Amino acid sequence: TPPQYNPYKGMLARAVETVEVYDVALELMEKYDPKGPAHVKFELKDGEGYGVSEAPRGLLYHRYKVGQDGLIKEAKITPPTAQNYAQMERDLAKLAPEVLFDRTHEEASLALEHLLRSYDPCISCSTHFLKLKHDRA
Repeated sequence: TPPQYNPYKGMLARAVETVEVYDVALELMEKYDPKGPAHVKFELKDGEGYGVSEAPRGLLYHRYKVGQDGLIKEAKITPPTAQNYAQMERDLAKLAPEVLFDRTHEEASLALEHLLRSYDPCISCSTHFLKLKHDRA
């Protein structure tokens, strides 16, 4: 399948992923052994670790630094919404001239909001992400 660059098709991709996750979850449940170990033994030591996990909105990057006492000294988490900011801005810049001058304020705002929502920003990110003001002059 060729890459898809239409931001409005993200929900379709998430629907396909939901079906895939459901299949994987069923497989994991079938293979689950409740008599197996509940945890893995480890030694406390200082160090740094990186990880990537899949979240509903995209990839979630983690980095942690741990001290000799086993406590986390530094944590950096980069959520998908933060990774999408630049593309969201580019898409807004492309759409804005198409809607700002031939639509009412409410219609233009709605079109731009639909575009932003297509990226499915997390609530905590979206509440302070963007304040849209436009001047038709």
